[in-house]
Amino acid sequence: MNQLIDNFGRQITYLRLAVTDRCNLRCQYCMPAQGINIVDRKELLTYKEMYRITRVLSELGVNKVRLTGGEPFVRKDFVKFLEMLDFNDLLDEINITTNGALIRKHIKTIERLKIKSINLSIDSLDKKKFADITRRDVFDEVYETLELLEKSNINLKLNVVVQSGINTDELADFVELTKDKNIAVRFIEEMPFNGVGLKEEKDVWDYNKILSEIETKYDNIEKLVDGKSSTSRNFKVNNYTGTFGIIPAFTRTICGDCNRIRITATGIFKNCLFDDGVFNVRDFIRNGASNEDLKKLFLSIVAKKPKDGFVAEKQRNSDVSESMSTIGG
Repeated sequence: MNQLIDNFGRQITYLRLAVTDRCNLRCQYCMPAQGINIVDRKELLTYKEMYRITRVLSELGVNKVRLTGGEPFVRKDFVKFLEMLDFNDLLDEINITTNGALIRKHIKTIERLKIKSINLSIDSLDKKKFADITRRDVFDEVYETLELLEKSNINLKLNVVVQSGINTDELADFVELTKDKNIAVRFIEEMPFNGVGLKEEKDVWDYNKILSEIETKYDNIEKLVDGKSSTSRNFKVNNYTGTFGIIPAFTRTICGDCNRIRITATGIFKNCLFDDGVFNVRDFIRNGASNEDLKKLFLSIVAKKPKDGFVAEKQRNSDVSESMSTIGG
């Protein structure tokens, strides 16, 4: 079987697929207050097109899919798509990234599917601060989702975007959640994908600074062995139930063994978070491409995957200023 291997010998086994560019929140680091110019629905990949793309990629060795948005549960019939995707016997994992505001009534259904883990985005444990960050008052709903997922059979990870002067005083509070809860908290370096470009920050909270801040509160931290292609560097406070990790998303020290590709809600294939997008798969399909055509396309595109995010950024034709909601979580 042909496999997706780039020119650096890295095998691609992980697809991040955005199912929508729409979101019910307006997080400051993700999009402007007024939102973004959402595309017409007919420009979005249909669920059948998404399933076909995923099936073809799985026949080329992709065995893990993460569904993102925008907010995936905003899109009508998203749970039915999960049930459809569950039929793909070549997938070992289907994971979801969500803001948690709309998922509660679907948890029982999701538990029956091939959903291995859910990443819940929550950037503050303070209700007012949460509302300031997201520009929406849904903290109670999101925290209830956290508690329900922690009690479910689904692995729960919390995504915390570390924002200078906003939530850096809460790092230890998040670590404390791992004392009695079987969760993985992941602190993420803030990136410039908010629809307006990079903010000027004098106080940059990168991997080293985040870890140093946590170490001022704990002297019994154990470094864990990170899995191959892990996006986070992982730790555990001794005798705590859960774990915490740091994702060096902006300093990009995790690129060396990258095994990921992205496809946006409109079908733009991205070899890297920082590239412009290299091909419109949606149009290729709608112009009559066969599955074999798709396989040849994917093999040729992945072969050109850049070495790392810095190379991808240099090759762009525009500034890095899209919304993360447009790119896909």
